Amino acid sequence: MTLFKQSVNSQLFIPFITAGDPHSDVTVDLAIALQDAGASAIELGIPYSDPVADGPVIQKASSRALKNGMNIIEAMKLVPKMRKKGLNIPIILFTYYNPVLQLNQESFFALLRENTIDGLLIPDIPFEESEELRQKCKEHSINFISLVAPTSSSRIKMIAEAAEGFIYCVSSLGVTGVRKNFDESITSFLKEVKSYSSVPVVVGFGVSSREQVEQLSNICDGVVVGSALVREIERLQTTLMDKEGRQQAIEDFQQFVKTFVLVNEMK
Repeated sequence: MTLFKQSVNSQLFIPFITAGDPHSDVTVDLAIALQDAGASAIELGIPYSDPVADGPVIQKASSRALKNGMNIIEAMKLVPKMRKKGLNIPIILFTYYNPVLQLNQESFFALLRENTIDGLLIPDIPFEESEELRQKCKEHSINFISLVAPTSSSRIKMIAEAAEGFIYCVSSLGVTGVRKNFDESITSFLKEVKSYSSVPVVVGFGVSSREQVEQLSNICDGVVVGSALVREIERLQTTLMDKEGRQQAIEDFQQFVKTFVLVNEMK
């Protein structure tokens, strides 16, 4: 299944935000701002109380969202509201597996389709245990996004060849978060993934500056930026929650986002 309308020759920018941080209405406005800033797709994170892959910035965002009553069902219901306001880029739901289990798979996939969600990313499901989910995604025309890490070793070929939508390459070990530098081995890792993948190769976990985006642009098809954006939302949260000041805060956020977007640059 094709996830992106634009050519894979143009650099993809996939921002991550946490649903309900700092408020559900703000999440909708932030999604529109991300699209207007040049996002190719949006990862919509489901707040979870026991994340294994999230660093402290996103953990704090999840905590704020959970206190606001956000959950996986309410998060999915935000997507039609985004569509109504003009969002037309893909939405990838980023969730841990436990909330899916609590819903049961049939209800979960029905909600994905009902709420026009395009992709699914579950970081705590190993590829070898994802076959049933991947099959369900095919049945419901949902792109199942696979994660691959430098430590995947002999599994890289298997994961990359089965990838749909795009393949999410983890830049380094550990949890998400802002990093100053990437390991020198990232180039050879990405080249190996690209040699097997028929979908765009996208790098995430730690991409936090324009310089890093430019550095990676020659060796991958795009980037995921999460913690840097979530940290900016945290900085702006007071103004974002103020109805009179929200528009200015949204504009400030959008200007920040634009620093990560390589406009019309071809590889």
